[in-house]
Amino acid sequence: MSEQLRLSDEGLAGYLAARGVVPAGTQLSVEPAGDGNINWVRRARAADGRSWIVKQARPALEAFPEYRAPTERIVFERRYFELASKLPEGGICPRIVDFDECERVLTMEDLGRADRLDAALARGADVTAAAAALGRFLGAVHGATTDPALAARFTNPGMQRLHGDHVFVLPLRDNDFPLPPELAAEAARLRADAGLVATSDRLYARYLEPRGALVHGDVQAGNVLLADDGPKLLDAEIAHVGDPAFDLGVLTAHLRLPAVARGTPDAANGPVRAAFAAWESRLAGRLSADFAAVARYAGIEMLRRTIGAARVAAVAAPDAGLAVLAEAVAWLRDPPAAP
Repeated sequence: MSEQLRLSDEGLAGYLAARGVVPAGTQLSVEPAGDGNINWVRRARAADGRSWIVKQARPALEAFPEYRAPTERIVFERRYFELASKLPEGGICPRIVDFDECERVLTMEDLGRADRLDAALARGADVTAAAAALGRFLGAVHGATTDPALAARFTNPGMQRLHGDHVFVLPLRDNDFPLPPELAAEAARLRADAGLVATSDRLYARYLEPRGALVHGDVQAGNVLLADDGPKLLDAEIAHVGDPAFDLGVLTAHLRLPAVARGTPDAANGPVRAAFAAWESRLAGRLSADFAAVARYAGIEMLRRTIGAARVAAVAAPDAGLAVLAEAVAWLRDPPAAP
């Protein structure tokens, strides 16, 4: 690939006009969109009210330039949405307006100020319907993508390992993550637990195996928008062929964590059951719907969201963090067989 064109706020209107997204001379207001941790992401709005989300993958991560990742990640994201959007449940994918593979730019529909799933969970909203829709979608994708030949189109080791290291490795190795004293002490105890570390390492090895089905790879609550016509799942740049239980495990972790942190874990039972039942129904027997495998992945995701590099606000209070860690470790050691 030749030297990448770096988009800017000032040049975005001209770029979109050159791509045929807007007429030449269109004036656009441009603002940051989303968290912008990995990619350069902007909302471009025209005077007539139309708007788009423009995302460019660059070699250095946007918020963490010390980390670099292949820009091809956005190619895999486009491929994931292209494949998944053709399924009956594909309305959960954002609509793609334009894709510039050469410059690694994805232009999508703007869902406006749709609520994020993590915000809804934080305030204790009932997200059962959204959880079921996500489960149906994931099950449909997993059930439709069991062909081993698909792995060649989703060979994405750079992003898979970058993400996998943050999920499975960093929380249970020596690190300098800032934690409250109570959580720091518990984190040190868990890092010294050889059995727990070995369990995490085994999960990581399974996560890396290119067999199973097409996996989104990051079904966290911050990547789900609750639009008027149902949830939309974003950010598929970690897409790869692997263990489908990983997708549902990450979703399960995010459905449970806020409730566990508040001391009301039973409040998450409905959404978790709905997601698992819907996922299982769409697998149609093509893959095993093993909740114990899902729960182990959920445990490691809850653990990394509490003592890893991507802590969430729900565990800011030490008591909340300790409660989440207790469930995370319990699910890793002895996962429940059913939701």
